[in-house]
Amino acid sequence: MLQKIAPQTLRIIALLAVLVLITLFFTTQIEGFLSGRLFNRISSSVAIMALVATGQTLVILTRNIDLSVGSVVGFVAFAAGSMITNHPDLSPAVLLAYSAALGAGFGLINGLLVAYARVPSIIVTLATMALFRSTLVEFSDGKSITTDNLPAWLTDFPNMVVFALGQMEFRAGFCASVLVVIVAHLAMTKLRAARQLYAVGSNPEAADLAGIDAARVVLVAFVLSGVMAGLAGFMFLARFGNITVVAGMGFELKSVASAVVGGVNIFGGSGSVIGAFLGAILVDLLETGLVRWAVVSEFWREAVLGTLILAAVATDTIISRRLTKARAERAQKEALASRVAK
Repeated sequence: MLQKIAPQTLRIIALLAVLVLITLFFTTQIEGFLSGRLFNRISSSVAIMALVATGQTLVILTRNIDLSVGSVVGFVAFAAGSMITNHPDLSPAVLLAYSAALGAGFGLINGLLVAYARVPSIIVTLATMALFRSTLVEFSDGKSITTDNLPAWLTDFPNMVVFALGQMEFRAGFCASVLVVIVAHLAMTKLRAARQLYAVGSNPEAADLAGIDAARVVLVAFVLSGVMAGLAGFMFLARFGNITVVAGMGFELKSVASAVVGGVNIFGGSGSVIGAFLGAILVDLLETGLVRWAVVSEFWREAVLGTLILAAVATDTIISRRLTKARAERAQKEALASRVAK
């Protein structure tokens, strides 16, 4: 039965089951945990992380990793805030395009160094994480962006209610992020060019033999990761308003955790942005529950997140091996049955 289920479908089913179990656990431990307010809190937070996790997923699929996403989010949030503060009449479309383009520029730097200079991505993005953050410190000159200087359309956007189901409010920021995730998922499953990310991550040598320009694919993945981080920076500015030089710090670990927990293979070649989106929800649900559950200290909350990543990688490895073994056994049985029939 196991071998008849697609690996990615199996991971998503397992993830949904874990989400339900964790929600039930915290409901029994925390009074009033399961409520419309919980949905509103998590959906507002996930609206930002879903974008970052989507970009991280594209990079991980190519057997790479982007540790600079938090710094990119922070820089773009501050830069976009400065832009709209100095030009209050700037249209929303222009500010959004500016944020995406700025993020793409950072992604291009990472992509060129990884794809063409052939420096390992973990080294490149670890260095650019510090470089981009230091650049933000210099760019900000010790100043902060405050909500008072931002236009109402920007600060009101994340909390605009598109529709509601009882106490659960589906706000504009969350709906916009879900739309981006859906578009990315459709592109990954329907477009041949997008499928090259899987080909490069699964087997770079075979991809080269098939005529796929692996370096170009890796470059595009990093640029798209930058675009997603740029859009997340825009959302970060809209949601929080008050932006300092530490904005986006810690997003690196959360985005990797969201992708890996969501079933994206850390060794590349398999996974989906839908899984990463659900992974982001799971990570935020755990954080929210642990914050309200006074039994666990702040130190152990970080430990839980790290343990979750290890467990996800181990589980993914076990599932992959069992599915491979089950399929091999099934193929042998079918071959034997075919020979007997003849």
